Amino acid sequence: MDELVQNATARLLDSGNVAALIAGLVALVLVLNRGTWLPLRNVVTIAHEGGHAVVALVSGRKLNGIRLHSDTSGLTVSTGRAHGPGMVFTLLAGYPAVSLLGLGGAWLVTADRERWMLWGCIVLLALLLLAVRNAFGVVSVLLTGGAIGAVSWLASPSWQALCAALLCWFLLIGGIRPISELGRKRRRGRAGDSDADQLARLTGVAGGVWMFLWFLTGLASLLVGGYWLLLMPQV
Repeated sequence: MDELVQNATARLLDSGNVAALIAGLVALVLVLNRGTWLPLRNVVTIAHEGGHAVVALVSGRKLNGIRLHSDTSGLTVSTGRAHGPGMVFTLLAGYPAVSLLGLGGAWLVTADRERWMLWGCIVLLALLLLAVRNAFGVVSVLLTGGAIGAVSWLASPSWQALCAALLCWFLLIGGIRPISELGRKRRRGRAGDSDADQLARLTGVAGGVWMFLWFLTGLASLLVGGYWLLLMPQV
């Protein structure tokens, strides 16, 4: 056991774990601090609504548009059968999409492909922009894409790796906080049309069960993605 611990410790110390750990702590502060979370939560909303949109299209539904609001809420409208697997999976996809996007990015960063990760985000944002139907949403997507684009064009490889790691950490940690926020709203009776409540009406499975599933997905993504990020190449 001691040898396993020593080998794991040596592996971590030989990697970029210190920089990755600092990036993770910064992301944690950004998520927990109300002053930074409120504006940056729009990034989480973009990923959330993007998840709805992608699954709606994959399931054969027609995507009518996405709206992002200044209170950090969002709405993805699609048409198709009001019941059935397509609608269920579309509603199910939003919350996990944030964490899974962070997990995929962490894998790319660990594989020393942070530039692929950054450009992948830009491509996804460009595609999302085609579906956005309000001015605030357009500005939010453009600002997010512009910030990522600036890093990918202007930053050195080391800074690209750090910024990519920070974004991954933010998505991994930030993907969990909205679930707790939704839980508080539901307890106050202020979220009757939430994804969880719509799923409950469609499937007969309690909204709390769906929230627990989302939380487990987010926690697992954070643990695996965080481990990967701590093994990122030295910067």
